Amino acid sequence: MRETSLKHTLFVGTLMAATLALAACSTEVRTVPLQGALAQPGTLEAAPGAPLHRGAGPVTTSADPSNVAVYFGTQTHPAVQKQLGDVSYSVRIARGTNDGDRACRNALGEALRKLRAGARDHAANAVINVTTRFHSTVTDSDNDFTCGLSSSAAAIAVHGDFVVLETNQ
Repeated sequence: MRETSLKHTLFVGTLMAATLALAACSTEVRTVPLQGALAQPGTLEAAPGAPLHRGAGPVTTSADPSNVAVYFGTQTHPAVQKQLGDVSYSVRIARGTNDGDRACRNALGEALRKLRAGARDHAANAVINVTTRFHSTVTDSDNDFTCGLSSSAAAIAVHGDFVVLETNQ
């Protein structure tokens, strides 16, 4: 009888430990302002509603993928000369000791690097209509982005259209 009680106690204890471990693994869907993400090192600074590229001059494609403009949601952009297709990238990064918003911003920064590199590889000078997503939560905002956040990682998916925009050259 004592052996059965000990087995039952061990079983219940194991179930409780597993439940606590799984509860700690939950993922939160978070909406974060784009402005804060763009001002951190590794991403580009931009005024609200401005495209994400350096300088006020025309956006050109070069060996540096940061010369590819990125327009979130319905941000205004120059006329499209040529559509080159749409693309999606997913990024998952280790959270480390970063707070949640910083981890999300780091994931967005990595996703933007992938978007720009892909645009460059397809001879695009911009990515327009950029949306962010985590599972079924999609954001097509000019001001915010969505990411997933757990205790160990941040994840984001980005989607946009590779295009060649008219330039003032």
